Amino acid sequence: MPLLTILSCKVLQDEIVHILENDPSVDEILVVGNGEEDEFVSKLKAVGLEYRSLSPATLRSDTHAYRNDAGKYTVMVYIVELALHEFPKILKEEVYKIIDELSRCSSGILLFYGLCGNVFDKLDIDFSHLEETCPVRILRDDSRVVDDCVGATLGGCGEYLATLKKFSEHGTFLFTPMYAHAWREIMKVDPVKPEKTIKMLKKVNEMTGYKRVAKIRTGLTYTDDFDEKVDEFAEIFGFEILEIEGGQDLFEKCYADFKRDVIGCKQAV
Repeated sequence: MPLLTILSCKVLQDEIVHILENDPSVDEILVVGNGEEDEFVSKLKAVGLEYRSLSPATLRSDTHAYRNDAGKYTVMVYIVELALHEFPKILKEEVYKIIDELSRCSSGILLFYGLCGNVFDKLDIDFSHLEETCPVRILRDDSRVVDDCVGATLGGCGEYLATLKKFSEHGTFLFTPMYAHAWREIMKVDPVKPEKTIKMLKKVNEMTGYKRVAKIRTGLTYTDDFDEKVDEFAEIFGFEILEIEGGQDLFEKCYADFKRDVIGCKQAV
């Protein structure tokens, strides 16, 4: 059986833990130790999942046996630096470079990303040459690639658009547990002198009409203090707090479909 790689934004690490915790067919979990994996492996440990850490420098040699073991199904996880989202061009370049490297030691690569501002809108075309050796896929609903991690959590593009229309009267931040956990990092709040950044963000929110923050109930509890983090954010900016329902259906379907396609393809060869 193959070695399937999940290449993911840090914000979607909980969704990967959920996938791995609920797939009894996984024989071994590999985690690339690139300095972005600490929270993720802590969550693996918390739910009793064992893993092996690999160095990015020796991936090809370290994964050779896994990819060629017909009796073992292995999942390798590569978490990408969150800060790259601030620089779309660099994010694309870095993710593409990682795909090129991972394709040399994987049977297939599933990106836990959305379009992210159309950064990955041509992913299928750009990596079509790998279709026979290491197919590359990205999160999508029944019609197209999802817009981002929030859209995926809400269930797809239609659900995302409906939610945005529902909240169109006032600007509303949509927080998943990991987004709430990392909002200071995402919004580039200076950890030493946060006051200046917070003041600037308040002005931006006033100009753009943002007045609310919505908790997206994902059904996952791997990240602690979700409610407390949203409460903190709302208090700082004087926001109203709402709640909406999300879920794991889209992530589960994308993973199951890709797993079936990759395993089926490799078994047929």
